Amino acid sequence: MKKDKVLSTLFVISRWFVGIVFLFSSFSKGVDPMGTSYKIQEYMTAWSIGSLSFEWALPLATFLSISMIALEFLIGMLLITNCCRKLSAWMLMLLMTFFTVTTLIDAITNKVTDCGCFGDMIKLTNWETFWKNVVLMIFTVCIFICRNMPKKKKTFERDILVFVFSIAIIVAFQLYNIANEPILDFRSWKIGNRMMPEEKGEVKSYLIYKNKQTGEQQEITSEQLMEYYQDINWQNTWEFVDSKIVDPNEIYADGFSMMSVDGVDYAKEIISSEEPIFIITIHHLDKVGKKGINKIQHVYNYVKDKGINTMLLVSISYTPEEIEAFIEANIPDGIEYYYADEKAIETMLRSNPGFILLKESVVLGKWHYNNSGDILNMSTEDIQDLDIMINKNKSSEQ
Repeated sequence: MKKDKVLSTLFVISRWFVGIVFLFSSFSKGVDPMGTSYKIQEYMTAWSIGSLSFEWALPLATFLSISMIALEFLIGMLLITNCCRKLSAWMLMLLMTFFTVTTLIDAITNKVTDCGCFGDMIKLTNWETFWKNVVLMIFTVCIFICRNMPKKKKTFERDILVFVFSIAIIVAFQLYNIANEPILDFRSWKIGNRMMPEEKGEVKSYLIYKNKQTGEQQEITSEQLMEYYQDINWQNTWEFVDSKIVDPNEIYADGFSMMSVDGVDYAKEIISSEEPIFIITIHHLDKVGKKGINKIQHVYNYVKDKGINTMLLVSISYTPEEIEAFIEANIPDGIEYYYADEKAIETMLRSNPGFILLKESVVLGKWHYNNSGDILNMSTEDIQDLDIMINKNKSSEQ
């Protein structure tokens, strides 16, 4: 009896602990299922078994993302409500075995630096992710061992209701976040975020010298170098190693650039503009449908009539000829365009195409093309006033 009571207590603790973790994990990814889809694509591209690659499955990434998140949420709900005990125990054991093995291989190889197990909400290293799964695996084993413990009463109808309701609500939640920008944004390009320092700092150049005897390195400015060179002993003791430039005006988005056709990066000048800048983003030019093109045309004409500087940001994987052909076919008046890394554009906006409004390096608004009607309702005063615009777009997100 005492043994049964201990097992029963461990079973309840394990169910609630793993259930809450799974619900949190599925929610953090469910708010942005496209982000999880991109992460799955990254795994498919980076991983292979011998000569067998997984790139053939890339078109299935979004379906797999929705399915995996739904499965996590379902398991979490079943554990907390103690429904479908045997089924949930088997699903949990299989899923956790897959996750644990996958994250161990990932931690050893480091082919994908972030597993995305909590989306963009919480970032973990590969080893942190693996040890997190080891802890969960301990509770999973407890749940699996106790799966045959008798229930006090049969709850077949309740089990089916929880099962169906859980799948329906998480799939609907994900589809909503795919058809719109995520309801919670944990990325750098969040509405209201400043993408560059408000006060411009001085760009400084440093020279790196190494002590020939001790191997010690030191960084010195060009001005300091002139002083040091007056000392003959210093010249004989230290040798040049490298140089670096420290720019305090960097954009708060790793690796972001806006390259012109001639290879010049205009990102800092464009983002920090004192006048509003409206950017149409396209990360997959060949996947823009008729509806997306129609939205681009309506929004572009409306914004242009407002006198707002508008430009196109396209993935660097497309040639100038492909982009110009797209512009000629869909934007007869022509539009200035720039290149950026595909992943950088996907981080800005999941929508393809998408729309983003910036002023003085602050993100005033972001829109999925399905919500482009909100742009057409903006007044010039809204756009010019930072506070009004930010508050208005944060309200529309909620």
